[in-house]
Amino acid sequence: MDPAVGDHQTGDVLVQDDTIVDVGPRIDAPDAEVIDAAGMVVMPGLVDTHRHVWQGAFAQIAADWTLNEYFAGLVGRFSPHFTPTDVRDGTYYGALEALDSGVTTLFDWAHVMNTPEHADAAVDALRASGLRAVFGHGIPTSDPSWYMGSDRPHPVDVRRIAAEYFTSADQLVTLALSVRGPELSTIEATAHDLALARELGVRASMHVGIGLLGGHRAITQLHDRGMLGPDLIFLHGNTSSDDELKLLADAGAHASVSARVEMMMGHGHPATGRLMAVGLRPALSVDVVAGTPGDMFDEMRAALEAERVRQYTRLLAQGEQSATVPLTTRQAVEFATINGARALGLADTVGSLTPGKRADLILVDTGRSPLRLGLAATAAVTFASARDVDTVLVNGEIRKHRGRLVGADPAAARQRAEASRDRMLADA
Repeated sequence: MDPAVGDHQTGDVLVQDDTIVDVGPRIDAPDAEVIDAAGMVVMPGLVDTHRHVWQGAFAQIAADWTLNEYFAGLVGRFSPHFTPTDVRDGTYYGALEALDSGVTTLFDWAHVMNTPEHADAAVDALRASGLRAVFGHGIPTSDPSWYMGSDRPHPVDVRRIAAEYFTSADQLVTLALSVRGPELSTIEATAHDLALARELGVRASMHVGIGLLGGHRAITQLHDRGMLGPDLIFLHGNTSSDDELKLLADAGAHASVSARVEMMMGHGHPATGRLMAVGLRPALSVDVVAGTPGDMFDEMRAALEAERVRQYTRLLAQGEQSATVPLTTRQAVEFATINGARALGLADTVGSLTPGKRADLILVDTGRSPLRLGLAATAAVTFASARDVDTVLVNGEIRKHRGRLVGADPAAARQRAEASRDRMLADA
């Protein structure tokens, strides 16, 4: 994913401590520990720019829910029952799920911060997992009053955890804000939260263009008040207009697509191609792990297929047959790696196999299926799945090897998550 380094049909990646120090066809390092990656694709770890990791224990409960049913069910009905222990158990299990599937960096959109102890539990779980994470502190959606006023628990607690946990930008878990934005609150509340994020010097992420709520023209509201900027990540944008998406591009803002959730829950058609048309470089995200599997390879395929069918359908309606594909597998892999790193402000740290960057990389075994020949690396990656991830390194530390997580007990984590889920199902 670095044009200056290029792709190598065979080659070596040399890691020293937490850093990639060399990439090339052959590296002479006789004293190095060797991980044999023959027959595998060596690539940057996947970057998920928007995942509600706290929902890890509720996998697939929302598989047949619309967007409104999700808001009413998991967010409105279940989230008030989450204790700090539930948040820790769900987040830890969800983080291990991400690591197991080749995700080395994710933005945890944690809008279940019912108390300061909930925030402590989420940060603790992310740290314990060994994942590189951006902790997106968010208010509980069931209590919008937390947004208003500097003396409310939300800004007070954000300042607390910023001082307590996030004193350096050079750490595996860093801070951001998950804000509801004008579609899910008010422009005044959004202004308050963006001011807080900018005071702390951190990214802010918000949902826009989700179903009929896109009619609020949230991006236009932010533009008219001079609030847009390169420190903002906009999620979805399905029903945002093309002129609004252009406003994001002009402001240097970032965009993330969650194609499967968007198509399953009724947000609207994924905006991938429309984002690219105005100059944005889309990133990808799983979003609701309670509704879709936490597999970024699925997200690559979904974004690729949705955009191809959108443009093919348009051409067929005009009596034309497409001469070339409108979106390639290489672009899909870029969405899931370097574009995601850019969106999170981590492009100088991760997202490509570049000497000097941190050693966040994965090995994808393209030979696990006897029918998979793997003639093109980007196509092989796009057609892969979580079970094809052989090895995962985060910051130079091996977190998965030969198909098994290292330094974690996934069975015990699952047992705790299931017990947490079953209690909340009974309570709610």
